[in-house]
Amino acid sequence: MVTESLSHSIVRAPAALDWLSLYRRTLWVSDALVIAGVMFATQYVWFSLTGEPVSRPVDDIGPVTYTWLSTALILGWLVALAISGSYSDRVVGIGTAEYRKVIASAIYLFAILAVVSYLTSTPISRGYLLLACPAGTALLLLTRALWRRRLWAARRAGDAMSRVLVIGDDQESARIIAELGRMPEAGYRVVGVSGPGTRSDFSSAGVDVPFLGPVRDIDRMLEITGADTVLVASDAALSAQSVKQISWQLEAGRQHLIMVPSLTDVGGPRMHLRPVAGFPLVHVETPRYSGRQRFVKRSFDVVGSGALLLVLAPLFGVLALLVRLSSRGPVFYRQERIGQEGVPFRMIKFRSMIPDADDMLQRLLAEQGKAGQPLFKLENDPRITPIGRILRKYSLDEFPQLINVFLGDMSLVGPRPQRKEEVAFYDSAAERRLIVKPGMSGLWQVSGRSALSWDEALRLDLYYVENWTLLGDVSILFRTFKAVFAPGDTAH
Repeated sequence: MVTESLSHSIVRAPAALDWLSLYRRTLWVSDALVIAGVMFATQYVWFSLTGEPVSRPVDDIGPVTYTWLSTALILGWLVALAISGSYSDRVVGIGTAEYRKVIASAIYLFAILAVVSYLTSTPISRGYLLLACPAGTALLLLTRALWRRRLWAARRAGDAMSRVLVIGDDQESARIIAELGRMPEAGYRVVGVSGPGTRSDFSSAGVDVPFLGPVRDIDRMLEITGADTVLVASDAALSAQSVKQISWQLEAGRQHLIMVPSLTDVGGPRMHLRPVAGFPLVHVETPRYSGRQRFVKRSFDVVGSGALLLVLAPLFGVLALLVRLSSRGPVFYRQERIGQEGVPFRMIKFRSMIPDADDMLQRLLAEQGKAGQPLFKLENDPRITPIGRILRKYSLDEFPQLINVFLGDMSLVGPRPQRKEEVAFYDSAAERRLIVKPGMSGLWQVSGRSALSWDEALRLDLYYVENWTLLGDVSILFRTFKAVFAPGDTAH
């Protein structure tokens, strides 16, 4: 198949520009095949079922056949995808921007078609369009996600990566290198470091990357390493003129300059670049939840939890029976957790422990040396029942929390719901977790679960609170399904 051979080529592409060009062509071919298949399949299915004529007479034009319309829509859809920037190297492979642009291109295309149809008095079957638009968009999103998974696999194997030269001091360079190393899916491999000083090597915070020399030798460093990207830390002790000179030395279209802002954990939608009097001013919106945002999130929670409660009702019955038969005690376990604005509520779970498990907690924590620590998690917890271990591994014990979501105590996605003892450790920063409702899932759920440290969990929760979007919630829920079905070693 064409797409399979292209995929094979992507993985083995030796240079950044080669893999990027191949990946774009792969997406274009894949999109063209998907759109063509959807449009002609929709045309066949709709007109076969309804018996409507495929060709219609139009005043002053003559007969208009839907075959020609389908062909025009295929070309128009591909043009819309290109114009929207869905093939840009700034969005493909990571983040949700690519998916937003795919959705936007479909909306704009069919909105324009509706306007043209109205202005020209050209009748077009509404059923044909209402079937083609969502079907095509859904399949485009699916294939884009599949190609992204293929790209991520290639990057984890060391292929399809941009070669990066980092300019910064020891501490900042070490942080950047460590973060990029933890996420190879982003597609950046650090091949060298530059910055103040004349050291012959660079070693800091467990990161070992060669120090290639001072910034003035950037041409030589780029040639030696074959780097196609220069990443400058905000506190690299470089003047504005030095940054300009670096950008002038880069080859346009082949080499790129990236600036790392000092503002960390600020999502893209909150940052706006506005040039004023020759200065690129970055406006950072204050995180806040408007009435509209709260209404949208609550509506999403009610509809989502209600639908899941109905669909999962048979599974609830089976799990309740297994818990009941596995050991003595109630089916459900209720525990006080701290909710929005610090208001406590009773969180519901399937019981996964023996009765009186809470009374044993402090003694077991002391035995494992974890007493007085936040985000405590016992290793090889002896209180968990055999069926409870299975429930916990696949997060089945948390299904009853859908009731908490439906009642308004929790959200489908949000910060980790924590105990009163953990909230006692909160400082002013951690208290911002309580701005929103705790969630059944969240960034903590899809980023390591029990393997996360207190600081890592706090950072993820604060990022979510300050950069919430509905599309972000949807993305986290999709990643949650994978974490549930393939929990790995971090679930216990």
